[in-house]
Amino acid sequence: MASGNPGQRDVWKSGASYEPYIGRWSRVVAREFLPWLDVPAGRRWLDVGCGTGALSQTILEIAAPGAVTGVDRSDGFVAYARKHVRDARAQFEVGDAQALPVETGAHDAVVSGLMLNFVPRPQQAVAEMTRAVCAGGVVAVYVWDYAGRMEMMRHFWNAVAALDPAARDQDAGPRFPICQPDPLAEVFRNAGLRDTKVRPIEISTHFRDFDDYWSPFLGGQGPAPSHAMSLSEERRAALRERIRAGLPFAPDGSIPLVARVWAVRGKK
Repeated sequence: MASGNPGQRDVWKSGASYEPYIGRWSRVVAREFLPWLDVPAGRRWLDVGCGTGALSQTILEIAAPGAVTGVDRSDGFVAYARKHVRDARAQFEVGDAQALPVETGAHDAVVSGLMLNFVPRPQQAVAEMTRAVCAGGVVAVYVWDYAGRMEMMRHFWNAVAALDPAARDQDAGPRFPICQPDPLAEVFRNAGLRDTKVRPIEISTHFRDFDDYWSPFLGGQGPAPSHAMSLSEERRAALRERIRAGLPFAPDGSIPLVARVWAVRGKK
């Protein structure tokens, strides 16, 4: 996927690296997100920017869909989803969120998890999602609250800025201003969606120890891991220790953090 910052690209290739970093938490968010949409059973779903299939798998588990189609630009992620989401109702395809390879009005619900800020033209992506949904269908998205209460990433980027102020422009908070309630609602309204609503969803991201927190940042998938792996071993070790010093460890060595997304929905 391309990032929201011209000239900067984020790496999205390895599903096995993405899952312990973000995929596991996206599944938890999805369990709060999907009931909010109130989509009846048996409907046709489209998951845009499906990644490793976290949201698609949760749709299959709790929303009783008739069919789920996942689309993602990363062939590596699509291959991972095809391998790990074993359900006859699901299919996964390589495709661009800004030019979806689907028929107009072919789906009852079109959703996206943690993707919208990574496309160069988010308004075009939402326009395509709106095109893909049938009249009366729902379009809905969730994105991390990078600038606010997405604590695992805030600890990372705050430490980065403390060690290297010149790296502040890589912080996902300033890079992705769309990940706030007003910009999200505006992009949905501009796409012609009605009854637009925005809400926060907060989940517990409980890490069993520091290694459980830090190791996923070494997988190179996404802005923070890409930055970590661009550093020399010495600078990466300094970053690791700076983060460790700022984390709220529980007496048993675990790390209780909170992650928040902003979710938006609208009807065609």
